[in-house]
Amino acid sequence: MTTIETPAASTKPLTGTLPQTGVTPVHEPGLIRGGFEALGSSVLELLVFVGNMTLFNLSAMRWLAYRPPRWRNLKPLFYAIGVASTWVVGMTGCFIGMVLAVQSYHSFREMGLETRMGAVINVTLVKELGPVLAATMLAGRVGSAMAAELGTMRVTEQIDALSALGTNPIQVLVVPRLVTCVLLIPLLTIIADCLGIVGGYLISNELFGIDSYFYWYYTSKFVALSDLVAGLFKSIFFGYAIGMVACHRGFHSRAGAEGVGRAATEAFVMSFVLILFIDLVIGTAWNSLYRSWYPDVSESLF
Repeated sequence: MTTIETPAASTKPLTGTLPQTGVTPVHEPGLIRGGFEALGSSVLELLVFVGNMTLFNLSAMRWLAYRPPRWRNLKPLFYAIGVASTWVVGMTGCFIGMVLAVQSYHSFREMGLETRMGAVINVTLVKELGPVLAATMLAGRVGSAMAAELGTMRVTEQIDALSALGTNPIQVLVVPRLVTCVLLIPLLTIIADCLGIVGGYLISNELFGIDSYFYWYYTSKFVALSDLVAGLFKSIFFGYAIGMVACHRGFHSRAGAEGVGRAATEAFVMSFVLILFIDLVIGTAWNSLYRSWYPDVSESLF
């Protein structure tokens, strides 16, 4: 008679533990620790950005003082930044003047002061809205285009090729664009102011029937030369901010189409924020200085 042998059962006790895989479990940081790490990382990134921007500015200023750009390098930029942007800035200024007239008419009519609308519209245009909106349109059109162009040159290693040939890329690419923005944006601001005044006049006179004599009389009475100078003075700094930020973002663009697109977007956003900040700082300082120089100014619109 044959017997079937069965394997002996294992005599090792069960431990109830899973087999070791060699992977160390990852413990997520706490909420407070994670918040401080994110804050510290953001602060370090901000400091690095400010440092890079400062060095970039100093390098551009040094090359501008040492070797100013030639006319043949500025001429095509004058057309691309100035002439090609005239219609955009002009339409923006004209529509802003019209909108101001439409929005302010009924309020002034309730007070019986609709004949003085020209003063309010044109002071607002010349001192604030004209320079700010002209600079904003140029930041969107010119700043983004410059950042995309320089970013493409960075990605395709054209900037590196200039450095390899012994040419400083900041001198060749940045300084001419910076000078063009500083020179032309005040001129474009004047165009926006003039067309905004005309747009406000057309709505006030043709739509609301306000006598043109009162429009121009109160405009000449309350719009002073200092208001025009204040707006143009701010536009110089707006132009510098747009040119510098656009060139900096283009020079530090990341590789690929996504990097170039991000550089163009960052150029517009940063320029817009800087425009508003510069407007606040210069406007506050200008008003304080004006009141300290002319403390007896007591003319009122009403």
